[in-house]
Amino acid sequence: MNCFYYFKDRTRIKEQRSAPVLKNRSKSKSDSSAADRVSETSCSANSPSRIPKLYEEKAQNLIAFSFSELRQATNGFNRLLKIGEGGFGSVFKGSIKAADGKGDPIVVAIKMLDRNGFQGHKQWMAEVQFLGVVEHPNLVKLIGYCAGDGERGIQRLLVYEFMPNKSLEDHLFNRAFPALTWETRLQIMLGAAQGLAYLHEELEVQVIYRDFKSSNVLLDEHFKPKLSDFGLAREGPTDGHTHVSTAVVGTFGYAAPDYIQTGHLTTKSDVWSFGVALYEILTGRRSLERNLPKTEQKLLEWIKNFPADRKKFGMVIDPRLENQYSLNAARKIAKLADSCLLKNPKDRPMMSQMKKAPSDKNFECNEDETVDSDNKPSQLGPSEYVKRRLAHLAKLRERFGGVIGRRIMIVPRAKVP
Repeated sequence: MNCFYYFKDRTRIKEQRSAPVLKNRSKSKSDSSAADRVSETSCSANSPSRIPKLYEEKAQNLIAFSFSELRQATNGFNRLLKIGEGGFGSVFKGSIKAADGKGDPIVVAIKMLDRNGFQGHKQWMAEVQFLGVVEHPNLVKLIGYCAGDGERGIQRLLVYEFMPNKSLEDHLFNRAFPALTWETRLQIMLGAAQGLAYLHEELEVQVIYRDFKSSNVLLDEHFKPKLSDFGLAREGPTDGHTHVSTAVVGTFGYAAPDYIQTGHLTTKSDVWSFGVALYEILTGRRSLERNLPKTEQKLLEWIKNFPADRKKFGMVIDPRLENQYSLNAARKIAKLADSCLLKNPKDRPMMSQMKKAPSDKNFECNEDETVDSDNKPSQLGPSEYVKRRLAHLAKLRERFGGVIGRRIMIVPRAKVP
């Protein structure tokens, strides 16, 4: 998924073993770029940042690592230990000694800033400061950081708790991973909603995540979701202001249209992104998929053809669920997603309202509500899908000749009862 408009910050600071700070750094040209600019309007926030102050109070909770320590922890940043890559840079699996020096090493994820990547020192600093302040079961834990200028140039690294089940994106769209059960999907929806609600409403400083997407929802050993990657997070508007005006950054397919058009950032921008993710979880489709037919590439456009209150709604549910889900619950979740995707941001719900819904027992799957392809024609079973696919291909052959048939006659094998 492509991201739009990140910027680089080439300003370097000396190696430090204490908590990194921003307040004494002089602005470079890239620092004053559009991505960092806050417009002063009558209704937008333009007050001093409060996160750095809170960070200074809690920074002692983070460990300042040396570059050599993290290089040793990853066996020289061995490629075999590389577990991910993004706009920030590469992520490696590593192991560090326990704080007291006793016991088994702790497995961690170590993210290294790519000096030629989309993000720079400012995003690294934002992540250190935001994750140094927040603390919630559904937010990834930052253990420490590394900041120094070595012989090879600037070195900026972050050390997180290790999440063994990778991301929600991996389990939804990568067929190498087993399909998530209906109950697990509900658990992930609820946990992600609780994490966003904490950022929006439960901190003394409101935080707008600004980059909520399936790849940023990591899963621990019990598939408990945790939000990660706070490089684009911003403080919300102060009292008396309705929004923060800033240059538009984020990910195509997830960013709210009102934010893209105006640059006005609010918590309702995150709510829109959450609505997109709900439909991804329901359908098993990406928000933007270029490999599908043109009419199906944009998830939100395609889903409009299958309203939640219509019989054909069941046709959009992820086939990997194999009918093991509650259709009534799926309809309710689709309606929740629709409320998050309302055109007027003021009409969208708050995340504190959203986090209560998936925990309702009515959303759970039970034997009475489990979809049966024999008596629920709106949800296609594997054999019915194959029959319809073969009929469609036959029509194509009649219209275009045998060449078409030879090219696209690959169909999924029907399950034998």
